[in-house]
Amino acid sequence: VQLQASGGGLVQAGGSLAPSCVISQLTTSTNSMGWFRQVPGKDREFVATITWRAGKRFYADAAKGRFTITRDSAKKSVVLQMNGLRPEDTAVYYCAASAFVDNSIQHSSSYRYWGQETEVTVSS
Repeated sequence: VQLQASGGGLVQAGGSLAPSCVISQLTTSTNSMGWFRQVPGKDREFVATITWRAGKRFYADAAKGRFTITRDSAKKSVVLQMNGLRPEDTAVYYCAASAFVDNSIQHSSSYRYWGQETEVTVSS
């Protein structure tokens, strides 16, 4: 299983970005897909996740009301629409796939497959 992330970039505060992630195959080990982010010196943190079958979503508090995660099963892709971006959203973002669909998918330890990073920079 491979994940390919794209769509990061540089944007001014208040702007929008919509990074996407394509997964090579859907299996019993890839029942949900999520986004995490990391800044230097800090742990990787959860942003948002969605289950493939039911479309159940979880969001970090920092993402609620500003970010929306969607999935397209036909394209095997997940998009993280980020609006109202703030300088503190600056980070490298990772997409990942998990076999689980419960609350545990808010934790990076539940994810087996990870894509490469895509960088998001928000200028003030």
